[in-house]
Amino acid sequence: MDMLRKIAVPIAAVLIFLCLWEALVWVNQWPNYKMASPSDLPPAFWKFRHLFLEMGWQTLWRTVLGLGIAVVVGTGIGVLMGFSRIARDALYPLLVGFNAIPRATLEPVIALLYVGQHDFNTVLMAFLISFFPIAVSVGIGFSTLEPEYRGILRSLGASRMTIFWKITLPRTPPECFGALKVSVTLAFIGTNLVEIVSPPGRGLGALFKSGETNGDYPLTFAILIALAALGILLCYAVRVLERIFAGWAERPSG
Repeated sequence: MDMLRKIAVPIAAVLIFLCLWEALVWVNQWPNYKMASPSDLPPAFWKFRHLFLEMGWQTLWRTVLGLGIAVVVGTGIGVLMGFSRIARDALYPLLVGFNAIPRATLEPVIALLYVGQHDFNTVLMAFLISFFPIAVSVGIGFSTLEPEYRGILRSLGASRMTIFWKITLPRTPPECFGALKVSVTLAFIGTNLVEIVSPPGRGLGALFKSGETNGDYPLTFAILIALAALGILLCYAVRVLERIFAGWAERPSG
């Protein structure tokens, strides 16, 4: 019954959203070049099904690769910040300042530095936009061990490294997976930013730009739904990993 609820509730929520969307377009009598309705999308998916598969794969693998690099680098920076107060004081302002820079302003710089390297530029942008939440969350997770707890362990003869490996590290995964869920969506934003802006683009972002240029608005809305579906797919993949590696932290719902 619990498994049925977990499947049925999200599906019902999506169906309600689509019905409200359809009703909004119908009530306002908007033409599809102004606002496409859900009923306009299946023909667009079918007509461009081969492009959706090809471009969707291009977007997905770049996003996953950029996110994977962000996990490795962000975790490394977070561990360093959590393990060393000096590193935390030095790196945190730099990370915050870098994250405050709009990524759209970085895209022309990256495109100029790596001319013609579309795949590399896309993966790099996905990494740059998604590593910050991971680094900060991991750093906070590693640095928030209660002082009393730390004092008791030190009085019992535990070294700093022992506390790190035996206590701090095992209690950090919940924060890491929480940040990873946020980074998944950010990585898709970075990927599509490059795909839309940098010609000749490949991926769903480039297909979106083509639909916009040709005035095919059902196609553009279908692409938005496809991107949302990919984001949901990756988020559920992260949830599966979370249940495997940090399931102990999940509290039963009342």
